[in-house]
Amino acid sequence: MALRLFSCRNSLQIARFGIRAMSGEYGSGAGKGGGSGGSVREAGGSFGKMEAAHEEQYFRKMQTEQLKSLKKEHITEIQSHQELIKHHEEAIARHKEKLGKLKSLEKKGSDTD
Repeated sequence: MALRLFSCRNSLQIARFGIRAMSGEYGSGAGKGGGSGGSVREAGGSFGKMEAAHEEQYFRKMQTEQLKSLKKEHITEIQSHQELIKHHEEAIARHKEKLGKLKSLEKKGSDTD
């Protein structure tokens, strides 16, 4: 099992590397995707590389913010489910108490007969 996970992880890393290697170095000019990367990227050089680095940083930051937001949503959902569990447990306790009272009334009623 561990070997299978290890091999899957390696193949994903190789695939990711292959995609980057095929498209050239970031910021080295227009990409092969059919569109240009903008005038700064087309020119290439250090400004193109810097622009590519800023773009990567932007997307990493955006992804981090999305993950934080998703984590916060999961935490609030967990809390609401815990509150619902608490309310249901209280309702179960109330119903059990009512059943106990009914059983004791039933016993009293059968004793007098």
